[in-house]
Amino acid sequence: MSVPDRVSDILAKHVTFELECIDRMYLNAYVPSLQIPEGAVSFFKRHLGYSFASSALMDPISKAFVAAIEAFALAEDVPMITFGKGERKDDIAAVMRKGFEREEGVVFIGKAQEKAKVFRTEKRTAPNGKKYPWIVTSTAMVNHYYFYIFDRGFGPFFIKFCSYFPYNAKVCLNGHEWLKQQLTARGIEFEPLDNGILSCAAPARAQRLCDRFDAAKIEAVFRKWLARLPHPFTAKDRQAGYRYDLSILQAEFSRTMIFDRPVTGRVFFDQVIRENLDLGRPDQVRLIFDRRVSRRTPGRFQTRVVTEGVIPAIRFDFKSARIKEYFKQGRALRVETTINDSRAFRIGKRLHNLPLMREFGFAANRRLLNVQTISHDCAVGEDTWNQVVRPITVDQQRASALRFDDPRVQALFAVLLLFVFQIDGFTSQQLRGPLARLLGIDPATITRGRLTYDLRRLRLHGIIERIGRSHRFRLTPTGLRVAFFFSRVWARLIRPTLSLVGTDLPPRSSLARIFKNVDAEISSLIAHEKLAA
Repeated sequence: MSVPDRVSDILAKHVTFELECIDRMYLNAYVPSLQIPEGAVSFFKRHLGYSFASSALMDPISKAFVAAIEAFALAEDVPMITFGKGERKDDIAAVMRKGFEREEGVVFIGKAQEKAKVFRTEKRTAPNGKKYPWIVTSTAMVNHYYFYIFDRGFGPFFIKFCSYFPYNAKVCLNGHEWLKQQLTARGIEFEPLDNGILSCAAPARAQRLCDRFDAAKIEAVFRKWLARLPHPFTAKDRQAGYRYDLSILQAEFSRTMIFDRPVTGRVFFDQVIRENLDLGRPDQVRLIFDRRVSRRTPGRFQTRVVTEGVIPAIRFDFKSARIKEYFKQGRALRVETTINDSRAFRIGKRLHNLPLMREFGFAANRRLLNVQTISHDCAVGEDTWNQVVRPITVDQQRASALRFDDPRVQALFAVLLLFVFQIDGFTSQQLRGPLARLLGIDPATITRGRLTYDLRRLRLHGIIERIGRSHRFRLTPTGLRVAFFFSRVWARLIRPTLSLVGTDLPPRSSLARIFKNVDAEISSLIAHEKLAA
């Protein structure tokens, strides 16, 4: 059975199972009104009725909370472990879960000292010289308690509480683990993959279940366990509105594609990595090795195709998001978009914004695969070629040709590929700097009028389109293919070939010798016809 060379053929004919699913999510759990000093003051003075607000009033609450945790562990026979410095918490959790036999419950409680936002009291002096306490925001190393939980409907996850006021918490869960529990509950056979699914008896049902994993289910499981675990705030506090809310600190959106054979995956990565080394943003397209590499690491490191001993990965960074593509366990192509700050994409961080974030993350994964498919097979037809390289008139607006041999046109197409993975497009200002560097000129010499002229003719030729009524643009599907074709043909065919046939260079290939022979024959013909200057 042969392995195809085309990326499009590999993805179309050699994928046995495919799944889009929310992967790991890291959430902030916090009481909104207690995140600023004024809110803490109000809690103690207006809610609890103290005549002053001070961190001294927080200490009894913290001690009672820690005591409740210890009492819970004793009553429920839950092991308590103090995490050592440098220990991997996930590794310890994996071992502890193997010995957990109940249907659901707290597997163990881990304790670790970590930095946290806290409130401290400063002494200030009033105009009359009298001292008074004042609450300010600070940070400190305090104990955190990790509740590692196994839920019958959600699978493994943990809730981490800070033991100091305002008792902020973190929640870490995984959509793939939730899916496994749902498939098991419905009696649907599946083969698990580390943090994923390798195969499933009902692929369509599995995808529909993934589509139903939403904010409401996450909120429900958090509230369920919040009611069972020790709580720093009393029932009276919660009735007064001091309740935890959830926001998204980090979310991963994955697309998993299982190949029929491991060799197919290796061919895919060979092709994709090769096609992305010299286009777009080379410093952002790199292999991730299974070791740390810093500025102090000795030796030379460069982007290259690795086929033995190291699993390759391609990583694209943009603002606070990252797209990582790697070969998982020798069977699966995994594409993951990780969003660390949704506000960078004009999406709120509260949990109810998950649908918008989900749409953004999955769209980024699809766009990456689409770009890689076009990148590897970017041929254009004669009609498309003529539409680009000849002047065009659209709605009585005339645009000059985008000539293949024009250095500025080649620079424009190369710069456009820098913004391929920016879902929200690009602006003319973002175009100026990279364009100037490719042309070897001062960015200040590229006027706004010249940029407007370039964007206008790119738009009329169908290479880019405006996003809504904004001043942002993005590549069209045709524009993406044309940009790849122009850049790749110039970089890999025309430029190297011209260097081979230069008259001032010694012959280095059969192609160079042939061109020299042609040149000699033409010169002989000119001399014979007496046409020489």
